[in-house]
Amino acid sequence: MRDVLPQLIDRVRRGPVALARIVAVSGAGPREVGAAMVVTAAHEVIGSLSGGCVESAVVDAATTVLTTGEAVLEHYGIADPDGLAIGLTCGGELEVFIERVDHARLPELEALAHDIAAARPTALITTLAAAPEWRLVDRTQSESLVAKQVPAVSRDAEHMARAGRSGLIGSDECEATAFPARAFVQSFGPPARMILAGANDFVRALSRLGAQLGYHVTVVDARETFTTAARFPAADQVVVDWPDRYLRNEHEAGRVDARTVVCVLTHDTKFDVPTLAVALSIEEIGFVGAMGSRRTDADRRERLRASGIGPEQLRRLRSPVGLDLNASTPDETAVSIAAQIIAESGQASGRPLDATDGPIHR
Repeated sequence: MRDVLPQLIDRVRRGPVALARIVAVSGAGPREVGAAMVVTAAHEVIGSLSGGCVESAVVDAATTVLTTGEAVLEHYGIADPDGLAIGLTCGGELEVFIERVDHARLPELEALAHDIAAARPTALITTLAAAPEWRLVDRTQSESLVAKQVPAVSRDAEHMARAGRSGLIGSDECEATAFPARAFVQSFGPPARMILAGANDFVRALSRLGAQLGYHVTVVDARETFTTAARFPAADQVVVDWPDRYLRNEHEAGRVDARTVVCVLTHDTKFDVPTLAVALSIEEIGFVGAMGSRRTDADRRERLRASGIGPEQLRRLRSPVGLDLNASTPDETAVSIAAQIIAESGQASGRPLDATDGPIHR
C-alpha cells in the first residue's frame, strides 16, 4: 500500500475509489501481504496484486464495491490450466479485501502518509466487515492514548500493530457482540537503509537501483565537488563527510539495523579501509560489501587485519561485491551488487532458477 498511497490520496480527493489489498497469502504468491491496487470509478487501475492472474477479477469486484458501498473479502486459489476460471498459476492462494474509500478517509490517509514520510513507525488496522472501520496506531505512543479511538478493534489487533507485524487476526466464528470477526493489521516502518560510500558512476547507478528496490539511499563522500544532489538525484540523502565518521555517528544515533546495507565503492584506500573497519565492527549491519579487483581485495583485507579487524568480522565482508554476471558498465555492476544483496537478505543461493528445485517463492 505504501507504493500506491500518494496516488490513492490524489484520487480520493476527486471521488470514491475501491482499495484492494492482499490480506493473506498461502503457498507461492507473486505479491506480499499488504500489496494494494486502486480502482477508480473511471476504471483507472493503479498498482497490482499479481502478475496479471487475478487483476481482471479484482477490477470486476471493485466495480461492484464502488456501486454498493459494501466491502468484500475475495479468495483466489489455484487456476485450472485447462479451464477459464480465474486463479493463480503459481500455485498459491490469496485473500483480497476490497473496500470503498471516499473523502471521509482522507484524514487517516494523510496522517498515514505523514507518518511514513517522517519515518515514524505506524500501523493501519482495518476490520474486515461490510462497513470497515480503520484505526491508525502510532507505535511510539502509549496504548492508553488511543484505546478509545475505535472500540471495534480488538486488543489483540492493537498489540499486533504495536509489535510492527502485519497479517490477519481474529476469527470468522464469533458472536455478534464479541468483536472482531477479523481484522487486517498492516504495519509501516522506516524503509531499510542503503549507505553508499563514494561519489562516482557506480554509486549513481546503484543509488538508482537501490531506490527502486525501496531502500532509503544515502550517498556519502568527503569530496564536496563531487558529492552533490544534482549528481545523485535518486538518493534520499547526499552527505559531504568522511564515510567512516558518518557511519559511526549513524550507529551511535541508532539509525542502522540488521536491514542496513553498506557498500564501499570509493576505489581509494584512505576511504575504503576506515569505512569498512567501522562497518565490520557494527554487528547490527546486515550487509557489508566493497568493490574492487582481486588484488585490491587482498590488499584491503591485509590493511583491515592490521587495523584490528578480526577473522570473524572479515568473514562478513562481501568483496569483491556482486554476483558473477560478467558485468562491466556501472549499470551492469549495480545489478550484480543488488542481486547479491537480494539473495543474501532472502537467504537464497543466487543460482539460476532452472538449476534449482523446490518453491520459487519462500
